[in-house]
Amino acid sequence: MASSSLKAVNISVEFSGLRALDDVTLTVDPEEIVGLIGPNGSGKTTLVNAITGEVPLVHGSVSLREEAITSLPPWKIALKGISRSFQIVRLFNNLTVIENIESASLAHGDSLRVARGKSERLLDEFGLSNRAEELGGALSYGDKRRVEIARALAADPSFLLLDEPAAGMNEAETDALLHTLSRIPRDRKLGLLIIDHDMSLIMRLCHRLHVLASGRTIAAGKADEIRRDPAVIEAYLGAKAAHA
Repeated sequence: MASSSLKAVNISVEFSGLRALDDVTLTVDPEEIVGLIGPNGSGKTTLVNAITGEVPLVHGSVSLREEAITSLPPWKIALKGISRSFQIVRLFNNLTVIENIESASLAHGDSLRVARGKSERLLDEFGLSNRAEELGGALSYGDKRRVEIARALAADPSFLLLDEPAAGMNEAETDALLHTLSRIPRDRKLGLLIIDHDMSLIMRLCHRLHVLASGRTIAAGKADEIRRDPAVIEAYLGAKAAHA
């Protein structure tokens, strides 16, 4: 039986001769939540960009359900079933919230009727129904984050890659996001890869963690194992977080 996973194997990326990623291998399975963590500049966003075709590889390969997607442009990778959010929110500021979400559904090939129905359900799921007709540019930062995730889901992805979705959210918003994200993989049968610096969110949400430092993998495994890994404590978590 063919694997249904998303796999990045031996990924290396360079910028102006400097190696940003060095031989990194990562797998995400359907209905699994994997946290990608590490210090600033460790290569987390670069890895997501490599998977989604935003940056070229100097070595390695990316496959989806055992189909090679390494050389495809980002829009074709998206159509294959990989949706993402960005570290810096990229909403259409002059479109309404519902139009922002509809745009992903329409790009996926849905009719306007289907896109509207799907968008309305996502607005309800993310608690944004009362903001449907507001312009994207007028939203708070936390609401922009939620709209971006909803828009990514409107394309019916097999894998969802989120880059710091809790950034700019207060504690109540983060807890609500945790509740929403925890059920998305099971309800939608998708794999979720999440980058975030909120260790409370990451530790409660993720089934596995993958840790980068200076472009290399320094640990991978279950959250409890990673919390106590000496290399991770030294490079990222610190002793206080490890014993929290």
